[in-house]
Amino acid sequence: MASNRMLDRMRADRRKPAASPLSGPSQNSPEYEESKRRFHNELLDSLDFEEVSNTPKEELYDRMRESLSERVERAQLPLSRPERERMVQEILDNVLGLGPIEPLVRDPAVSDILINGPKNVFVDRKGKLIKTNVVFDDNKHLMQIVERIVVAVGRRVDEQNPMVDARMQDGSRFNAIIPPLALDGAAVSIRRFGTVPITADDLIAFGSCPRPMMEVLKGAVSSGLNSIISGGTGSGKTTLLNVLSSFIPSDERIITIEDSAELQLQQPHIVRLETRPANIEGKGEVTQRELVKNCLRMRPDRIILGEIRGAEAIDMLTAMNTGHDGSLATVHANNTKDALARFETMVSLGMPNMTPKAIRETIARALDVIIQQSRLVDGSRRVLAITEVTGMEGDVITTQDIFVFQQETVDKNGKVRGRFKATGIKPRFATRLASHGIQLSPQLFEFEMEV
Repeated sequence: MASNRMLDRMRADRRKPAASPLSGPSQNSPEYEESKRRFHNELLDSLDFEEVSNTPKEELYDRMRESLSERVERAQLPLSRPERERMVQEILDNVLGLGPIEPLVRDPAVSDILINGPKNVFVDRKGKLIKTNVVFDDNKHLMQIVERIVVAVGRRVDEQNPMVDARMQDGSRFNAIIPPLALDGAAVSIRRFGTVPITADDLIAFGSCPRPMMEVLKGAVSSGLNSIISGGTGSGKTTLLNVLSSFIPSDERIITIEDSAELQLQQPHIVRLETRPANIEGKGEVTQRELVKNCLRMRPDRIILGEIRGAEAIDMLTAMNTGHDGSLATVHANNTKDALARFETMVSLGMPNMTPKAIRETIARALDVIIQQSRLVDGSRRVLAITEVTGMEGDVITTQDIFVFQQETVDKNGKVRGRFKATGIKPRFATRLASHGIQLSPQLFEFEMEV
């Protein structure tokens, strides 16, 4: 069966591979394209598919490259060496890789690949969305690549199940929605993650979070304050969550809960949990809320929730209020006030009988720090505010900003200009940090830096 599936897949891909996304669609001669198709077909015809199905992909790739290179050299085509190498690479991309988008997948500078039908492929490069010149032949070609990805991760996508969300084998997050729900052809998003985790020093060097602010965050996490990272899609919440989690002492037991595993924690004692969608029959789903409830029975010192988006908010807040100090999570919100409002909404989903005041009291007791992260118009990602949750006044949750970023202008090069500054307020949690041997210098709260 495995060999038959691979045979079908490879034969379905007897089509023109895409050109480099940087140079645009190739204007190759008809002879070049004909030679490429011929070598492609010869390669497929020469394969023993039973052997192929049992050969590791790396070994198979090397053997195919060697065989193809020999064939191209023997043919003595009137092509330069770079052109011959490109032909070999394009054929391999189409047979073993992801066809036209394989060069994008290999590009370490690309963090997101966004496909809006067969003729529109965008990438997020250094925080900016750029349209590439990559195209698929048609929606059928695009669907073959989608199905190749989906089958590899044990999922299924068709007209009965037109949406799929999965984690690819390299850890990238994959989401696709196909016709009839997607009107202009399959819509695909691939969120990629670096193989080398970004560190606190990296964020400081990038200008995302100055050192004084990072020192305060390090003290907050180390001393066990419950912290929430708020921000929009692509603002860098998960990256910041990775950095903050690195401040957790190595002798603590950490349990992470995510929809698609993205965190890259370095501590030795970590349990990673991932939700599971329903199967074709609509059964077998395991939600974040169920995992949060279960992890409380697993003796965690810290709970890290990749993103709070529903009724699991009440279980997470309850955990924070019952001895699981130092928990971390992210939430989608435009600012810290919106983050608190979203928590109210999500808690009411899990506990519809709670009064608004009781919900706010639960939130105010559980949360200590909210960190607002944002992607600015120039593509840079910055911490816009570090806010302390101070308690309740009447029916209102009270907060105070400790640090803020004030955007002032955008220069002629399109770069955002502004300044990080301390508000001058010493946080109440400084006492908590002091009890853990972490003394915050008074100069931290007089800090100001122009960027």
